[in-house]
Parts: sequence; C-alpha cells; structure tokens
Amino acid sequence: MLAEDHGAGHTQTSTVLVADHLLGPYEIVRTGLRPLGMNAGDFDLVVAPDDGKGYYYFERVHSELLCADLTDDYTDVTGYYSTHFPRHRPPDVREAPAHFSRNGLHYLFTSGTTAYFPNRSEVAVAETYHGPWTVLGDPHPGDPAGTSFRSQISSIFKHPGKKDLYIALADRWLPHVRAEVAQRAPGMFRRMFSGEQSEPDPVLAAVEADTSVADYVWLPVRFEGDLPVIDWHDEWRIEDYA
Repeated sequence: MLAEDHGAGHTQTSTVLVADHLLGPYEIVRTGLRPLGMNAGDFDLVVAPDDGKGYYYFERVHSELLCADLTDDYTDVTGYYSTHFPRHRPPDVREAPAHFSRNGLHYLFTSGTTAYFPNRSEVAVAETYHGPWTVLGDPHPGDPAGTSFRSQISSIFKHPGKKDLYIALADRWLPHVRAEVAQRAPGMFRRMFSGEQSEPDPVLAAVEADTSVADYVWLPVRFEGDLPVIDWHDEWRIEDYA
C-alpha cells in the first residue's frame, strides 16, 4: 500500500498493489482509498499470523490514532475500528505507528507531529490489536535531547534467525539538523496550534527540508521486562545476538 498526498485541499489517498513476490512485478488493484472516508496520515499494516486477519493503523490527521479491520482481500476496511491516544493538537497527536508483537503482547511505537523534525517517541502496550493501550513512555531514555536520536521510527521487525532480536528502522528525514535545533520544534508546534504564535520559529524556518538526502537509523531493541528500550550504538552486529 502506498500513501499519496494530493496537496490542494490536503486530500490523502492510498493505492493498493499486489504481487506474487516481494520484488514484484506489482499490479495496481485499488486507487483512491480513504479508510472510513478519512484522510489517513502515517500508517502501518499488520496481518495476524494465526488467522491472517489484517489491521490498518493510521493517524486521523491532527486528532488521534485509529485501528481499522481490513477486508479479507486487504484492499479496504470493513467499517469496524477503534480509536486511541486522543490528543488536543500537534505536537502531542501521535503519528507514524509501528506495530510488533512479542510474548503475546502488542506494542506500538509512535511519534509526535512536528513535520520533518524529530521528536520524542512513545511506546504503548496492549493485549489485543484494538487495545486498550497502556503508554509506557519514551523508548529512548538514553537520548537527553528527546529527539529519538534525531529519527522517526517507521518499522519494528523480529530477525527471523535470532531468538529475541527485534530491530527498529527509523527515518532520519533531516540528517543535517542538529539535535539542539530539532529540540525547538515541539514548542513551536504547540504554540502555533494553540494560537499563541502565528509565525514559524526563524531557526526552524531556515532549515532546508530536502528529504532527498534522508537516510535511515537501524538499532536493536532490548527489553527490560516487557518494556522495549532502544539504545544508541555507533556500530553493532547481528552476529553478536543469539
């Protein structure tokens, strides 16, 4: 599934493609998808390993996060959904959901809404796909800047050849932006969306948002009991994990 932002009017739709193999070739089977008639922001798709049922996690723009059941062919939603993490406005609204399961529990990593600027991640846990979710806090306790190591988590996956190795894949949209600059973003978004400030922060406004230079951060996830924690590693090797 691919998300598309059509700009004018900020209409967001998705296109669904299918293939027999991961590398394709792909065939378009659905265009113009707006789940539940809504604009859908950042999303994650999850298929239950036991019964093949699909779930669509997405942001109701600037409002809350939704989990919607997918149809059997995964090309639409059934109409059944649940809502989670209601927040008043950006930057506190959650986006970029990244789901994974471990030991019978479901986890969601989410990001705050500060455009391309990184912010403090949040992790929540539940016993079912539809929650209810319990917020555990910031999975990056070793990052004093509160910018998730200047990245936004987009996917968590278990290494198929390791006993308990989960890997976080995160986008670094603005790799040239220093942490102390990114730290200004949540405050600016909070003031602007509350009406306290009308003009962008001049320091942030001067940042060139050239996402063509974006890169990725790959980090292992460790667990303190049931709490996922992501530490910074300048270098790490899959071979070092059992």
